[in-house]
Amino acid sequence: MPAPQSPPPPARYDDLRALFVNCTLKHSPEVSNTQGLIDISKAIMEKQGVTVDEFRAVDHDIAFGVRPDMTEYGAASDAWPALYERVAAADVLVLGGPIWLGDNSSVMKLVIERLYGLSGVLNEQGQYAYYGRVGGCLITGNEDGIKHCAMNVLYSLQHIGYTIPPQADAGWIGEAGPGPNYLDPGSGGPENDFTNRNTTFMTWNLLHMARLLKDAGGIPAHGNQRSEWDAGCRFDFENPEYR
Repeated sequence: MPAPQSPPPPARYDDLRALFVNCTLKHSPEVSNTQGLIDISKAIMEKQGVTVDEFRAVDHDIAFGVRPDMTEYGAASDAWPALYERVAAADVLVLGGPIWLGDNSSVMKLVIERLYGLSGVLNEQGQYAYYGRVGGCLITGNEDGIKHCAMNVLYSLQHIGYTIPPQADAGWIGEAGPGPNYLDPGSGGPENDFTNRNTTFMTWNLLHMARLLKDAGGIPAHGNQRSEWDAGCRFDFENPEYR
């Protein structure tokens, strides 16, 4: 019996831009298992005409720190300012990375710290610059920790202003180490229905949320404008001390 045909999507997405940042510890062209999951999500987006960008963070000389440009604070060089232009151009940001010692990779933490370093920049409406953008994550490994890692990533993204839709994470873990990795022959990873379903759902939820936000002009600019707060507007806040 042939598989049922998928209904057409409810909207167009070809004006959206997405960025995948692979936080693997492996330099190109070494095989990255995280890239295997990124490729699934990326292919779905590209079928809808989404402009997709991607990079491996470890391939770039990103300095440690939480300032926009760390060369102004002692770093010999810093690739992040140029990479941030690609972040700023994206409606959708997906961070992908492996599990090490039950936690996110050091590269993932570095990227999140650098994202955080620019979270104080304001948009034209006086909101934090990441408002109106959508975030998700993909996690791979051969030890437990998908949900722990995803919680950390998604919390961090929403804290700096990204909108997180339902089920905005997906992942795969093989047999607890030293078991197979996602792309190893015979791992069962690429055929895993649970992972494929969650990766697909994540991708579409990111697209739907980005569509809603773009059509609405972003998050409404009321009660969340840093520029207005600094100017003295309090948006119905009443400090009990002054009653």
